[in-house]
Amino acid sequence: MPSLDFETEKQSFRDYYNENHGLLDGAKNSFITLVNSLIRSSSNIALSKIEGRVKDRDECVKKFSRKYRTALETEGRDYQIIDHISDLIGVRVVCLYEDDIEKIKDLLCEHFEVIDITDKIAQIESTENSFGYKGLHLDLKLNEQRRALPEYSKFTDFGFEIQIRTIIQDSWSVLDHKIKYKKSIPNQLKRRINSLAALFEVADREFREIRNATEESINAEDLTQEQISQESDQVAQDQIEPKYKAHILNAFSFLKIANHFFNGFEFEPHKVDGFTEEIVSLKPGITRGKFNFYMRENIATVKRYKLFFENEFVSDTLNPYTIIRHCLYLGDKEIFSKLLTNQATETFESWLRENG
Repeated sequence: MPSLDFETEKQSFRDYYNENHGLLDGAKNSFITLVNSLIRSSSNIALSKIEGRVKDRDECVKKFSRKYRTALETEGRDYQIIDHISDLIGVRVVCLYEDDIEKIKDLLCEHFEVIDITDKIAQIESTENSFGYKGLHLDLKLNEQRRALPEYSKFTDFGFEIQIRTIIQDSWSVLDHKIKYKKSIPNQLKRRINSLAALFEVADREFREIRNATEESINAEDLTQEQISQESDQVAQDQIEPKYKAHILNAFSFLKIANHFFNGFEFEPHKVDGFTEEIVSLKPGITRGKFNFYMRENIATVKRYKLFFENEFVSDTLNPYTIIRHCLYLGDKEIFSKLLTNQATETFESWLRENG
């Protein structure tokens, strides 16, 4: 029963915590798994990590004393400590981009019962002199549909707090907690801290803008295969028009051409970036039309070689990157010889001598 006796309520909370710690930990893991599944099923949200914790028992008591005890006892309102600890179970979602925070919030609000929302982003941005970490906090519980499922039956009474932040906001929160005496430091130090906080905000904004600009660059290379073929035809006739010379091969045009020849294969961005750089370093100024020409003219031969190679060397295979290396080598052996190892070159040349 609630009371105004702090010592009694403190002991009652400790008993509850000790008796239910295993169940609380199980609920935490279940909530993390569910949140992770819901967010990752939305393909347009990029995550850094999802983690959680059960708040330390004594930290809960300290938080209650700091935030609620005085007001409750002054008003003469009976209390139980557990009723005022909304973050006993905490989950943190760290995403890559600022505009993903709202998407995650909307997604979670669809699948959970929302108890409360605290928008620390709006709180910070509405003041000129305040500084601190940004993020969105939601107090959630399982909704009615999930409470009816047997796998959640033990956790129906537990709520949890979920913090949604970007990588930049998460980094700032770690550093922010290390800054001592923030509320009483001299104005000169406050200005320095605000300047630092502003840099973090700019970084968050720039990451988002770079992502958007990258997507625009990819879309700008969304030319038709017919256009690329026309550029390749000019290459074949050694009649490169001036407008085509500007179309130097980059990661975006590489991806457009490679996806045409290897439809369904997932080219990972970081691998595409490094591979394109390698090609351009060997042949500076190579155009997308020239690259497509090498692929178009040689891929049939390399695919025939692929059948021989994988039949001859059962444990090995030629993936799309390796096929492209062979096509480029076949297109210009002098320039692209470094794309293949000595052994790969010898095996390929031996097959070419026998099969033309």
